[in-house]
Amino acid sequence: MKYIQKYYYILTGFIAFVFYLFTIAPSVIQIDTGELAAVQCTLGIAHPTGYPLFTIMGYFFSLIPLPVTKIFQLNLLAAIYCSTAVSIFTFTSKMVLDNLGSFQFIKHSKEKNKRKKKESAKIVLPASSSSVEISETYKIISAIFGGLFLALSKTFWFQSTSVEIYSLHLLLITIIIFALVKAFLFSDKESSISKYWIIFAITLALGFTNHMTTLLIIPGVAYLYFTKNGFTTKSIKQIIFMLLIFFPILILIYSYLPIRASQSPIVNWGNPIEWERIIRHISGQQYQVWLFSSTEAAAKQFNYFISNLPKEFFFSLLLSAAGFLVSFIYARKFFIFNIIVFLSTVLYSINYDINDIDSYFLLAYISLAFFAVFGIVRLILFANKNKMQLIIPVSLLVLFVGLQFYSNYDAVNQRGNFIYEDYTKSILNTLPKNSIVFSYQWDYFISASYYFQLVESYRKDVVVIDKELLRRSWYYNQLSTNHPKLLSRLKPEVDQFIEALKPFEREEQYNANLLENLFRKIMTGLVSTNIEKHDYFIAPEIVDGEMKRGEFQLPAGYTLVPHLLLFKVVNTTDYVEAPIPDFKIRYDNKDDKYITSLKGFVASMLIRRGMYELQFNKPERAKIYAMKAAADFPNITLPPVLSNLILN
Repeated sequence: MKYIQKYYYILTGFIAFVFYLFTIAPSVIQIDTGELAAVQCTLGIAHPTGYPLFTIMGYFFSLIPLPVTKIFQLNLLAAIYCSTAVSIFTFTSKMVLDNLGSFQFIKHSKEKNKRKKKESAKIVLPASSSSVEISETYKIISAIFGGLFLALSKTFWFQSTSVEIYSLHLLLITIIIFALVKAFLFSDKESSISKYWIIFAITLALGFTNHMTTLLIIPGVAYLYFTKNGFTTKSIKQIIFMLLIFFPILILIYSYLPIRASQSPIVNWGNPIEWERIIRHISGQQYQVWLFSSTEAAAKQFNYFISNLPKEFFFSLLLSAAGFLVSFIYARKFFIFNIIVFLSTVLYSINYDINDIDSYFLLAYISLAFFAVFGIVRLILFANKNKMQLIIPVSLLVLFVGLQFYSNYDAVNQRGNFIYEDYTKSILNTLPKNSIVFSYQWDYFISASYYFQLVESYRKDVVVIDKELLRRSWYYNQLSTNHPKLLSRLKPEVDQFIEALKPFEREEQYNANLLENLFRKIMTGLVSTNIEKHDYFIAPEIVDGEMKRGEFQLPAGYTLVPHLLLFKVVNTTDYVEAPIPDFKIRYDNKDDKYITSLKGFVASMLIRRGMYELQFNKPERAKIYAMKAAADFPNITLPPVLSNLILN
């Protein structure tokens, strides 16, 4: 028991890690995991804001010789980050409970103040109630279960399953809060510069080198700092000293971006080698169009946040609600800090109009978990007051943890998720050597292809072009570096487009019509200048989108035929053979929006190929594609002519 009391926070993190191991992804999943894994393994430059600390730490971890794939190894690192964050949160919670008196507004004499500080480790009911002390064991129980509630909240848990910058963000933000609380509690007001505030400045700088939403904790930090130190000349001098530590660390780590970019890594997002590009990359300028875009968007995101809260915490949300009042009574300064952090996070995040907004609420969820700790304290005090055995509140807490685990498990579980690996490899496998693919399926295919091609060297001969990234000047540099001949015959057009793009990227006045016309010329030119030596393929989302709307045209004399999972560019009206659909995609049982879209691409292409075979009077071939579609998607409605082939 003494070891549990001593290492309770390590135990909590270990329990969380075990949970995470059961749900960790074996491969890439949707959105950015493929790109981020490739960046870490190759020391590349990730999408804005660059995430240099995340990249460097992932690179060194990837060098450890483990008997697993690199993607699983980096997914494992995410689980380590998150479980360690749980440990730190648990330790910080206990530290707050041990020093409740320091978080109260006390109007006493200096002598009484000293006595109050000595008694701060005791938790008692308000004076209006009978005084009841809570033991060290009870505090540890409160901290442990608060940590578990946070660990098993849906979005926090999900970050542990795969490569994402938010796993490291969670670790760093919990370290920042720990350092802040430590500085608040134990910094000496008499000393000129407190070592604890110096440590806090270092941790804060590290947080900013990973994710700029670290900024959201600053209002809460300012409150605790000035509550502790006052608005004095001395406190301002200490801030200046902290900034003199903060900025060199920030600059040192972010210097990775221009230094590495100058070496032309194979993933070089933004090519931040000039001051203008560096600032644009670090600030995430291209994403700011979605910030504070409209009140309607904010209302939509706010409604989502509120409706999603029960899914995040399940019954433990009741403990957070109870802890809201309890923390106000027992630790008012910490209550105010928590409220400020919560409101700052929510108000910022609801004004960011993106689909995958969940991760931006993580700091608010940490605040709710702190409230939950106080709610657990209230539960234990109630049990103690009513002479209940400890087993009763603990059993109830275990039940809450179990129910939260059960309610979120299916949503976060990525253990059998191979769908994005299978889909990406199926596309690459069906293509002739040295093919070119034109797509913007970032979430399902392109991001994953970064990892498989650049890290596992899987079908590196295939050139994958992201149509949307062609709108960015840096992307041409990356394409030229990795595929020198691809743009060689388009240099005048590319140079003209990049020149016209400069005012757009600088947010200056630009000619939209000129940009669009030049962009269309490049898209068409990529086909015309490469089709003689390479098989050229176009993804269905472009065919059904840009080509259907007339925004992208093939060179004269060329047309499209459904190949298998992509369309092939051809200059003939004769029959064009395609591989039989012998690929196997392990579809996940749950159908989120990403999996649903991916399934739609596969099903539609199989049907299109089947119909193409019928056009050339090849019913047996058509039947093969129809049967594949029916087998993989039992609920699909096939065209009658294909259905009849299966029945006959």
